[in-house]
Amino acid sequence: MPVRRLITLSAFALLLPFAVSACTMTGPGTTSECTVTGCTVTFERGVSAKASVLGIEAELVAVNGDLVTLSIGGQQVTVPVGQSQASNGMDVRVSEVTDDKVVVVLATGLQTN
Repeated sequence: MPVRRLITLSAFALLLPFAVSACTMTGPGTTSECTVTGCTVTFERGVSAKASVLGIEAELVAVNGDLVTLSIGGQQVTVPVGQSQASNGMDVRVSEVTDDKVVVVLATGLQTN
């Protein structure tokens, strides 16, 4: 895992208890909610939706039936709904696809005690 990502994840884990109100972020076409273990990002469909979470840019590229294509830190990954795949040092899971939104969970691999 690159040093920059380790520093970002460590800082996020240490500062999370002090920044509970900063855990929910909203941007153009996205809403994200983060914890120590990762972030849940809700992308609106039909718009150019991007989110920056844990120092990595995530973008909804396409939805084709039950397959969702995302760009995670510039690396494209296609994930079936309900499944996960590793991309750019994170576990990417598509938890829900509707006509209006796509919900993706980006897991950091950190565990809470």
